[in-house]
Amino acid sequence: MEKYRVGIVGATGMVGQRFISLLRGHPWFEVTCVAASARSAGKLYKDAVGERWTFDWEIPADVAEMTVVDAANVDEVGAKVDFVFCAVDMKKDEIRALEETYARHEIPVVSNNSACRGVEDVPMVVPEINADHLAVIEAQRKRLGSEKGFIAVKPNCSIQSYVPALTPLMDFEPDKVSVCTYQAISGAGKTFKNWPEMVDNVIPYIGGEDEKSENEPLKLWGHVENGRIVNAATPVISAQCLRVASADGHMAAVSVSFKKKPSMEQIKERWLHYETEAQRLELPSAPKPFLQYFEDPSRPQTRLDRDFQNGYGVSIGRLREDKIFDYRFVCLSHNTIRGAAGGGILTAELLCRKGYIQRRG
Repeated sequence: MEKYRVGIVGATGMVGQRFISLLRGHPWFEVTCVAASARSAGKLYKDAVGERWTFDWEIPADVAEMTVVDAANVDEVGAKVDFVFCAVDMKKDEIRALEETYARHEIPVVSNNSACRGVEDVPMVVPEINADHLAVIEAQRKRLGSEKGFIAVKPNCSIQSYVPALTPLMDFEPDKVSVCTYQAISGAGKTFKNWPEMVDNVIPYIGGEDEKSENEPLKLWGHVENGRIVNAATPVISAQCLRVASADGHMAAVSVSFKKKPSMEQIKERWLHYETEAQRLELPSAPKPFLQYFEDPSRPQTRLDRDFQNGYGVSIGRLREDKIFDYRFVCLSHNTIRGAAGGGILTAELLCRKGYIQRRG
């Protein structure tokens, strides 16, 4: 098949670099444009990134020699692409304005940023959970005055470890959830090389993260009604988010109560047999299986299990009775693959398969 032409807006940052790495050899997508701030524009990508390249592998040769375009030059970017991934580091109001400008110029945007997550007609998608929310794009296009452009976002990286574990259990009506997340430094765009203060350290605060972890799952579990996404009312979630000394991988310790308490065997059965829309549509990046459960009480472990299903899968362990809630368990996901760039790529695959992204010619 003819590949979709892909632009990466915010290409020099850590998530932009992860997009470039994951898209190397992708069967549907080809990177044809890299865009960043005005200070990087006009440079070869390899020179714009320089020593800030995060990974052990080399920059893909075809991207290394691309000239960086100014992300604000929407027409120049648009001439090279069918859609863009957005991973810019700007103020939220500036990000929303930039993404809406792209959408109004008929360029679909798949965003890693949080600026538009709370907008009622912007789908915030995990393809395995709420693919049906794409239906709201029609209303968003009317608001923006666009025929083909739109914005779709992926949710916060912190929730993508434990929300996939809770989703197969929703018909048991979870009503109270307490979660503590232990989040890797790459979630802050850092490595141990440029953040030595994190070695042998834990920081009990990540700005805005508790609130995102409490609120964003309710949008994922919501429904489309009259051109907007109506959030779910339950469960009530209490979250604490900590930054810990791991390079990649977000872990979550979850306690949950249900209105209709399932047995442990029922829970494990749901996790084992959870089938997803992404799998049914045979999206190239869709993990099969999406979830894995460990009987070994010492798993999942960040170093051993974050790369499950090439970083797209979610690992679960330590399911047991709880003295305050009904059950507790732990979850793990790769924060820059499943939780960031990879989640965006999987969402773009869903959008293409569903016909929302088309070749611009």
